[in-house]
Amino acid sequence: MEKQKRFLLPESELPRQWYNIQADMINKPLPPIHPQTKEPLSADDLAHIFAAECARQELDQTHSWIDIPDEVRERYKAYRSTPLVRAYALEQALGTPAHIYFKNESVNPLGSHKINSALPQCYYCKQEGVTNVTTETGAGQWGAALSYAAKTFGLECAVYQVKISMQQKPYRSSIMRTFGATVEGSPSMSTRAGKDIITRDPHHPGSLGTAISEAIELATTTPNCKYTLGSVLNHVSLHQTVIGLEAEKQMEMAGEYPDTIIACFGGGSNFGGLAFPFMRHQLQKGNGKSSNGKWIDFIAAEPSSCPKLTKGKFEYDFGDSAGYTPLLPMFTLGHDFKPANIHAGGLRYHGAGTIVSQLLKDGYMRGVDIPQTESFKAGLLFAQTEGIIPAPESGHAIAATIREALACKKTGEEKVILFNLSGHGLIDMTAYDSFLNGDLTDPVYEG
Repeated sequence: MEKQKRFLLPESELPRQWYNIQADMINKPLPPIHPQTKEPLSADDLAHIFAAECARQELDQTHSWIDIPDEVRERYKAYRSTPLVRAYALEQALGTPAHIYFKNESVNPLGSHKINSALPQCYYCKQEGVTNVTTETGAGQWGAALSYAAKTFGLECAVYQVKISMQQKPYRSSIMRTFGATVEGSPSMSTRAGKDIITRDPHHPGSLGTAISEAIELATTTPNCKYTLGSVLNHVSLHQTVIGLEAEKQMEMAGEYPDTIIACFGGGSNFGGLAFPFMRHQLQKGNGKSSNGKWIDFIAAEPSSCPKLTKGKFEYDFGDSAGYTPLLPMFTLGHDFKPANIHAGGLRYHGAGTIVSQLLKDGYMRGVDIPQTESFKAGLLFAQTEGIIPAPESGHAIAATIREALACKKTGEEKVILFNLSGHGLIDMTAYDSFLNGDLTDPVYEG
């Protein structure tokens, strides 16, 4: 009998609620605080920047489950569920006894997991009567998703894309403009924050921190405009839990349960989206093991050049370069950190989300750092075995998966490994060209 490779859920089984891990955490994330008063911020404070419902979700530490609005769920149905896939060919190439599965978030029309949060954020803005949204983006997956979601709900969209990523991936900004968004390379001369950065460093390549500063400045100086964010914050990870909630049911269909769960890590949204629904069983049971007695090893794979989980400090820090955001309790390399020009533009962020930072402190997960060339080598092997060219960001998760699978080869242990394929790399081929031509290096964080 032929082995089953792909698992899909019927429409009736799609999640009707998002999972809010904050409600089940033993040690809750510390609150965001006002940088001047040092007082904790309320949802009303955050609603000056974000949609009011997103602000409420951000600070909700009470409700484990939050309803997905019917209109958002209908939009999800256009591309969800996404497949859970057994990577038989990759297993064979590695010669590992491990069973490798991946959740394929690359199959939706926008090519990455980012649309899972872009749709609800734009929906809430529309319900509130907002007419304009603004955001930052690195490699451009989030900017593309938000541009489409904004057009879907009749909103105007302005995106600040990290300048070096804009140069490396010109077609992503073309996609944003195709959906009607305006796109600026950051740092730019269109905001005070951008001008100040360029004055200090005329050749600054840009970072997610600089782009966040510019997007927030535009949101706070434009009438009827709200800021949206593609990662880091709690409500973004909340929306992404559709990934893990589906994966739980699909793993049940496959007749297996993961020993190890892996995702790449920039700010935490796709990691949390896959991991949090599985982690809830360990939190609720209280002894670190899930309801079936397993201890899942949760691994966040970050770049060696931007290793906030493995080499950052846990402290209150700004989420942006100019200091416009609240102070957030997180593992950080410092908000003025200038990341190396690696091709995984979505992972070049200085800090980790507050939920993930607390979970890391409490030992529920761990980080690993992956050199750039190792991630591309892993992406190449995955493409040649499974037929999917992964985004450079996802290559970090694949590299960490390969490490774990090869460890199983040494020990003979038949572990079940699940990773998140957060996006495809079909618009990242200049990066693959650079790797194939031998032009990529492995920048190292100097601390």
